[in-house]
Amino acid sequence: MPIPAIRTRGLTKRYRDFVALDDLDLQVEAGEVFGYLGPNGAGKTTTIRLLLGLARPTSGKAEIFDRDCHRQTVEAHRRLAFVPAESGLWPSLTGEETLHILGRVQGGVDLAYRSELIERFELDPTKKVRAYSKGNRQKVLLIAALMTRPDLLVLDEPTSGLDPIMEEAFRHSVREARDRGQTIFLSSHILGEVEALCDRVAILRAGRMVEVGTLAQLRHLSALTIEATFNGPAPDLTQVPGVTRVVVEESRVHLQLQGPIAPLIEALASTDLQGLLSREPSLEELFLAIYESPIDFAQGHVSTAVAANEGNRP
Repeated sequence: MPIPAIRTRGLTKRYRDFVALDDLDLQVEAGEVFGYLGPNGAGKTTTIRLLLGLARPTSGKAEIFDRDCHRQTVEAHRRLAFVPAESGLWPSLTGEETLHILGRVQGGVDLAYRSELIERFELDPTKKVRAYSKGNRQKVLLIAALMTRPDLLVLDEPTSGLDPIMEEAFRHSVREARDRGQTIFLSSHILGEVEALCDRVAILRAGRMVEVGTLAQLRHLSALTIEATFNGPAPDLTQVPGVTRVVVEESRVHLQLQGPIAPLIEALASTDLQGLLSREPSLEELFLAIYESPIDFAQGHVSTAVAANEGNRP
């Protein structure tokens, strides 16, 4: 059985009376792109610090490829590269000198691939770091992490400061890494980026992981948007179970549905229906639905008023 890239069990970090991370059980499989979401203060940075061995857990355990992140930090670091949210580069060195040093620390670099990345991210490696913009400093960090082709990439807000063209270069590089079998752990506030790249997503709230799964598995947390068009006046659908936010425009009805679609289909069967369109919720809508819902801390997930049966959706 393949060894997980990341595994935590009961991982907890307290700072006196403040619980930054509470009983995290997480498993990231080798070769997947895993999104890690939550607002500021949710526990994302604390998780990364624990994975990197920069903080000691209050209780529980974190492992990278079966190496204890706290007790076997050096061994764990040999398998990963990290891109922090804020750069701490040497201002007096050039970009090329910085990449050379970071490559040696990581144990070697494919120089041809490094050159390819420099060209892809449009970085001038002859300039000193102090002359770089925030976006260019971020490019140095990304190239430094990608060029060593590590088994695990831990990325904390990796596209901070990048323009849309460079964001697409980043996405291309992540897909390229995944195709090579590398694992990517992506912490980001850019939900569109996570939605475009990630195989699975975990969502943190107040130090607890409240949901984890593929986007398809998480869609039950938010309503389905439906537009129905009729040959004639639109019927009243406000009493159909699960239907909310009904807006009528003459022969057209816009509504949201949370729960099984069968009652709505049954109600529409007796109408003069012309057309029916449905749209699954985006990751942003899922995220907002989670943060608008109460947390069932006893069960460790978000409570929803109605659990939709995904198999009943169109």
